Amino acid sequence: MLIAARALQGTAGGGLMQLVIITISDLFSMRSRTLYLGFTEVVWAIAGGAGPLIGGAFTQLAFTLLGFWINLPVCAISFVLLAVFLDVHNPRTNLVEGLIAIDWLGTLSVLAVTLMLLLGLDFGGTVFPWTSAKVICLIVFGVVMIGFFVLSEKKFARYPLMPLNMFKERSNVAAFVVGFSQGMAYIAAEYYLPLYFQSVKQASPIRSGVLILPITVGQAAAGITVGVLMHQTGRYREIIWVGLLLMTLGTGLYISFDTTTSIARLVGFELIGGIGCGLLFQAPIIAIQNTVSQKDTAMATATYQSLKNVATSMSIVIGGVVFQNGMNARAAGLRSTGLDEGIVKAMSGGQAAASVEIIGTIQDHTQRRAVLDAFAESLRNIWIMYTCIAAIGLVAAAFIKQTNLSTDHTETKTGIQQMTDQSQDQTTTIVTPTPLM
Repeated sequence: MLIAARALQGTAGGGLMQLVIITISDLFSMRSRTLYLGFTEVVWAIAGGAGPLIGGAFTQLAFTLLGFWINLPVCAISFVLLAVFLDVHNPRTNLVEGLIAIDWLGTLSVLAVTLMLLLGLDFGGTVFPWTSAKVICLIVFGVVMIGFFVLSEKKFARYPLMPLNMFKERSNVAAFVVGFSQGMAYIAAEYYLPLYFQSVKQASPIRSGVLILPITVGQAAAGITVGVLMHQTGRYREIIWVGLLLMTLGTGLYISFDTTTSIARLVGFELIGGIGCGLLFQAPIIAIQNTVSQKDTAMATATYQSLKNVATSMSIVIGGVVFQNGMNARAAGLRSTGLDEGIVKAMSGGQAAASVEIIGTIQDHTQRRAVLDAFAESLRNIWIMYTCIAAIGLVAAAFIKQTNLSTDHTETKTGIQQMTDQSQDQTTTIVTPTPLM
């Protein structure tokens, strides 16, 4: 039941994140939308920071289910506000026609790619050996399905899930790589820094939520700043460069985290990484939207966000594999300290991340220090990997081109009729003044 509910929630949540960006992109000109996208980033950053803090409090106070129930009134209020105030072009496409128009082959193939690759990477070295037929088949067939997906989009899809013509522009490819690397790096910080706090620093769930706040503050500050900067200057390429530089630097600084790291260093390094990631939430999207026509903005945005969602999923899985293999490699060292075999098994493989509370029960100082060092060193391997991933994005950013951000608002008309009737105008251009800031 929990898995099914999470799958449903993830499907809805992923769609909502894209629809917010697409709706803003439809309502405002290229220059104006930068400001409003900056506002949304601030909201997401605040919510992302408050979520772990509230969730940690519920968990520590034994009110775990409140973490699920609290979403219901928030979603209900949001639904009412949208129903009353949101006014966008709505062609009322027939349900049957809409279902037929969906790129089912592309959807199923990209789902197969994601599942097989994630399961193969997740199983490798933990559940099964890397040489296992199960792991090899999952990874190989996952890669093969990428080719099938490309063939499906190119030859069979009437309305492609991911139009391939967007990848003909070098700047777009670079922006997609930037988004992918940023997606992997930022979710790693959100996910694995709390693990560091609760294991190596022995912080409670509430304190862990507090310690992750510097990243949230950095992201929120960068979000509103980047929106204003792009709105007033029309520049986005330099913002992407600075963001990637800070993200790579911040992630690299996480490598130094160990059992002796002070709170001041934690806060300072998190701020650097948070600001870097915050500068990159919207600027790459603007870079892509600025190279496609307004009628293709929704598909370009959806493609970018889909790749980023895949990146976040892969990031957690790959990071988990690196961490688990690191803990497995240190199992012999833990045994050599005389640590109980049951605790050694709990600290090995896939159980390690869920066994941080056991650390506090270890009375012997030498044994406890060995466990803390094992966690710190295994997490260090993760940050080395993510620093390399962030650096790849930094290199790719050099190929993003800067073009003028228009102040002309193009009203996008959607629906199957607009997509199929080639003789009918699909967009109407309206020149509007840019709001003053």
